[in-house]
Amino acid sequence: MKTKEDILILAIESSCDETAASVVKNGREVLSNIISSQIELHTLYGGVVPEIASRKHIEKINQVIEEALQEANVTLNEITAIAVTYGPGLVGALLVGVSAAKAISFATGKPLIGVHHIEGHISANFIENKELEPPFTCLVVSGGHTHLVVVKDYGVYEILGYTRDDAAGEAFDKVARAIGLGYPGGPKIDRLSREGSPAAIQFPRAKVDGSDYDFSFSGLKSAVLNYLNSCEMKGIEVNKADVAASFQKAVIDVLVEHSLNAVKEYGLDKFAIAGGVASNSSLRATFETECRKQNIEFYHPSPIFCTDNAAMIGVAGYYEYIKGTRSGYDLNAIPNLRLGER
Repeated sequence: MKTKEDILILAIESSCDETAASVVKNGREVLSNIISSQIELHTLYGGVVPEIASRKHIEKINQVIEEALQEANVTLNEITAIAVTYGPGLVGALLVGVSAAKAISFATGKPLIGVHHIEGHISANFIENKELEPPFTCLVVSGGHTHLVVVKDYGVYEILGYTRDDAAGEAFDKVARAIGLGYPGGPKIDRLSREGSPAAIQFPRAKVDGSDYDFSFSGLKSAVLNYLNSCEMKGIEVNKADVAASFQKAVIDVLVEHSLNAVKEYGLDKFAIAGGVASNSSLRATFETECRKQNIEFYHPSPIFCTDNAAMIGVAGYYEYIKGTRSGYDLNAIPNLRLGER
């Protein structure tokens, strides 16, 4: 039931291969969260094909919006504002969501709010952790992004570090492909690594000269490929579970070390993770253990809110709305949008 004071955000997300819509009430209560995934389709090609993703978004966008409104039991007239991801992401995919949001805004006269995709991932932590408020440190790890940020306030960020090459999720996908697991790589390596030893193979932990908080996973990926090639040339049988576990441990060690060093340096006792890789069971368990040892409050979204979804965009959109952020009908898709830019 909506009161006059309630703010209902209709949110749309279409930055990659999930077409999603959600209705979020007062920034923290998810009334609906509809996701149409394309994973099975893109698995055939070993990764996301942008043109196919865009076409599928066009087919599904109206359907998921209608389902989100129905599940939330609200009408467009009751919606306060429309929030939509406008970057970063695949330009064709983003355009579908942006176009739909602009059309609804124009037809209803409701305000339009463009939302940064990474801001959405960070905001996913507010859904189930009602007590969490800025400031805190957050690690965003996904297929396209690895960011370490201080969340100073709602929508206000200081970027401490980011990946100089491959994102963590991208490295997972490439290594999974190399050892024959296929796409999507993250969940498959997570499962297989439970059968292997993380100490079996010593892969490198990269540091970036001159930057304590930047990440680099390209060298680690190359080290895995070189190991596989060496085994093949020598006729040595590869233990895929050991490779998966040792690679995953190398990634996690770097993510945890950088993150907790930042928490200490900036004097914040609250730490959160976000993004698709944040659903990795070993990463979550390691952060749970290390944060407990150091008396740091650890926050993380449920897996459904780690992967791309519209509820997180609705949460971010709510805080932008109450700050007074409004987008015009000239809002466009910006595939390389940086966090903090508008």
